[in-house]
Amino acid sequence: MKLSKIEQVNEFLAIVDSCKGDVTLRSVDGDIFNLKSKLSQYIAIAALLGQHGDELELFCSDSSDEGKFMNFLMENPGVQ
Repeated sequence: MKLSKIEQVNEFLAIVDSCKGDVTLRSVDGDIFNLKSKLSQYIAIAALLGQHGDELELFCSDSSDEGKFMNFLMENPGVQ
């Protein structure tokens, strides 16, 4: 799922932390950010808040985790 500017950073990261599987953000340049890593979270959030935030796509390895992000996106329609 494509993401754009996220203003609810704490809520987004809380969802990432609650996920069972891997959660990654991928850029159009092929960069992959593992959001389960705190260091990667800082880099990825900076990218989401920066000028390339609309070029990132979210992937979940566990399909049950996708539902958590779908709820987040429905509650925050400006993110997608």
